Amino acid sequence: MAQITAEDVLDLPATTRLVPAVRQPLPSSTTVSVVIPAKNVAAYVGETLASALAQGEVGEVIVVDDGSTDNTAAIVRGIRDPRLRLITNDSAGVSAARNLGARYARGDWLLFLDADDRLRPGAVAALLAAARGAPRAVLVYGDYNTIDSEGHQIGRRGLLKGRRKPSGDVLTRLAAGNFIVNGGIALARAEAFRAIGGFDTSLRYCEDWHCWCRLAAIGEFEFAPKLLLDYRLHTANTMNAAVRTPKDFFPAIARVFDDGLILARLPEGTAAGLRLAAELHLITYSAMQAVRFGRYRQAFFYLGMVGRRSLKALPRAAARTALARFGI
Repeated sequence: MAQITAEDVLDLPATTRLVPAVRQPLPSSTTVSVVIPAKNVAAYVGETLASALAQGEVGEVIVVDDGSTDNTAAIVRGIRDPRLRLITNDSAGVSAARNLGARYARGDWLLFLDADDRLRPGAVAALLAAARGAPRAVLVYGDYNTIDSEGHQIGRRGLLKGRRKPSGDVLTRLAAGNFIVNGGIALARAEAFRAIGGFDTSLRYCEDWHCWCRLAAIGEFEFAPKLLLDYRLHTANTMNAAVRTPKDFFPAIARVFDDGLILARLPEGTAAGLRLAAELHLITYSAMQAVRFGRYRQAFFYLGMVGRRSLKALPRAAARTALARFGI
């Protein structure tokens, strides 16, 4: 079967665009490739790799060292496991590193794990089980909890019992805000990821959201209601509220709502409202991160930004920001 491309999807009739190819039940030999971009993460990469290699369903782990100047690469080389591969890249950025790893991956599914996070035991098995129940899905995802620099749990997301996130045709919901948040909780079909062109290397932030939106434009998603990842929050995080502002994320919003593949699948007349919702989502996210790092004045300023755009959205944004103080 010829490989379908994102451009081919746009040429399909609207009623058939959702699924790029007929999906058969997953074979028992389905393989998963974990791709880990790494730069100066010697303090954490060993723990991250141990969590990935402990997943029996993982066929390979590809670390892309993106110009580290510490001993990250030496730590990776010191781990003896035939499933582990190290590729070096020359400080091209996280998106380029992920794309490079995906290019060499042999698995049917890709999981993009950050080099300072930890997969929980059974995470990949849970995602594959969900995928077997959703043969039309191009992405299967779960949920996460948060840990601090020392690996201690700081999140209380386990209190959200029975919380459901969307499955099926999720593009409209996803365009309004990234509910996946971290690629370490998701399996993407390798053929679908390559068809949509991978991560956009021109985006510095929220490139994953744009990528998920493009995937949602060509196929269904499936949610597995489990905590699958320990997401590390510390001062070196790319999304650290201490150094990021909502304006850093706005180029990604412009990219999402200027993407022909995405726009072709959004219901007619919804793009403007969804764009505003995406702005409100990212500003609220910035306020939540500010609270998590004790920057309360900054959080109030961001909530003011929400209020100036939509008074109706302010109560929910304030509630989410308050819950972030308690790790929820």
